[in-house]
Amino acid sequence: DKDMTKVLYPGSFDPITKGHMNIVEQASELFDEVIIAILQNPKKNPMFTAQERLEMISELYKHYNNIKVVIGTGATVDVAVLHECKAIVRGLRSLTDYDYEVQMQQINKDISNNQVNTICLFADKEYQFISSSMVKEVLSLNKDISSYVDKSVQRKLKMKRGN
Repeated sequence: DKDMTKVLYPGSFDPITKGHMNIVEQASELFDEVIIAILQNPKKNPMFTAQERLEMISELYKHYNNIKVVIGTGATVDVAVLHECKAIVRGLRSLTDYDYEVQMQQINKDISNNQVNTICLFADKEYQFISSSMVKEVLSLNKDISSYVDKSVQRKLKMKRGN
């Protein structure tokens, strides 16, 4: 449907946190469809494969009819165009995030011939400090991560660590 506003929410989601989920839920209330795109970051050594992340996130959103999960390859803008998304949604936590996103949105606009915009959303305050790397760090210290990730994600993390 041409009148539907679809947005892409890209990330490595290794693992997906309650911060990410907060952004997904905000976006799903604002737009007709949210496509969560799992992207591979070649610089990072992921804990979960793209397929594992796809299954984990699909499980979380199986009861939502306007949230889809895909594995994206190549440039984020190309993934957005492929899925007919009008914009890319990004979550902002800090000034560092902001500086990075300002640069990225300009590049994305240029390389998509002005087809793809960027929309920044703010995670609710209790999630603003959460990142996937922080979750993995806390987990490695054998500390409780239940306030940072969904129960199903926590189970997968513990299985991955073998405890």
